[in-house]
Amino acid sequence: MSDYIVRATAGDHQIRAFAATTKEMVEEARKAHNTSPVATAALGRLLTVGSMMGIMMKGEDDILTIKIQGSGPIEGLTVTSDSKGNVKGYAFNPSVMLPPNQIGKLDVGGAVGEGVLSVIQDIGLKEPYVGQTILVGGEIAEDLTYYYANSEQTPSSVALGVLMNKENTVRQSGGFIIQLLPGASDEMIEKLEKKLGEITSITTLLDEGNTPEMILEHILGEFGMEIMEVIPTRFHCNCDKSRVEKALISVGRKELQEMIDDEKSIEVNCHFCNKNYEFTVEDLTELYEKANS
Repeated sequence: MSDYIVRATAGDHQIRAFAATTKEMVEEARKAHNTSPVATAALGRLLTVGSMMGIMMKGEDDILTIKIQGSGPIEGLTVTSDSKGNVKGYAFNPSVMLPPNQIGKLDVGGAVGEGVLSVIQDIGLKEPYVGQTILVGGEIAEDLTYYYANSEQTPSSVALGVLMNKENTVRQSGGFIIQLLPGASDEMIEKLEKKLGEITSITTLLDEGNTPEMILEHILGEFGMEIMEVIPTRFHCNCDKSRVEKALISVGRKELQEMIDDEKSIEVNCHFCNKNYEFTVEDLTELYEKANS
């Protein structure tokens, strides 16, 4: 498989870890939304972490949504994932262009700006669980690390990265989440912090040929790491014309009648995959009749 997530445990189950390679997923999103390099990096990071957080859910129908609303020119990002490794998402302003930051990297923090990170988990209860924190830098990995510490009280290390080719295609993309579970000893925490401090760039490691398994082995090998599961992940939108039809019916008969009266075809766009669905006047008339039945 090309893109996949590794789920692992270490330290006698006092550490849980996830690592992913997501180059094809992010390239698929880049092509779907025609994103600029900095928007590709921002969306790619959020898609990567969304895919890993998605497989943490247990239910077949559980859905995770991560929303970022920022003051920067990208305006915001939304990613949705499920427990099977499927993820989709979009940037509000996919064509944003910015000069590199002070260390010559794509300025994701500048594109996102200040704002709010929301994590919404729909796990089949009456109301979804919503966790919310401020953005601490807009670079996304740091923001998710802060979210886990403050909203879920789980000490975590999140690393994410997207490396672009000169022609603006995706060269590498991936990340990891490493979390300390209750009962972790001070000695283990100290050793783990030291190991994490040795990691400079997740995309450099991937570009050097390291797999997610190798990256986790480097960080957690001395803690007796055990790989629990390997899960394929992909950019996948489950929209189709029948879903769009239901959405159009839900807008109401009055609105449908107004569309019919205009005597023009309409085009409905899916934000998540940028696919367009065309509905002729005849199609709209059929939907109007369904809405009346």
